[in-house]
Amino acid sequence: MNGGFWGYLANPENKRTLTIIFIIILVIVFASDFLVHRHHAVFIWDKIPGWSAVYGFVSCVLLIVVAKFFGHAWLYKKEDYYDRD
Repeated sequence: MNGGFWGYLANPENKRTLTIIFIIILVIVFASDFLVHRHHAVFIWDKIPGWSAVYGFVSCVLLIVVAKFFGHAWLYKKEDYYDRD
């Protein structure tokens, strides 16, 4: 594989290391949300520590599920779609 940064990311042997680094970064970002003082929060859910991370994760998962549903229900064609007369 190619060297450099992108080669390191594309190498399957680095999957475990990259996963651990990613999880550590996620934990640090989530934990840092508990250190922020929210005295000017407009909505009640803005005062909940970690709300943005949870909301973002749930939104992302929901977006993927809806996209897969539309893909299977509407976009995908049968394997012999172009061979039929």
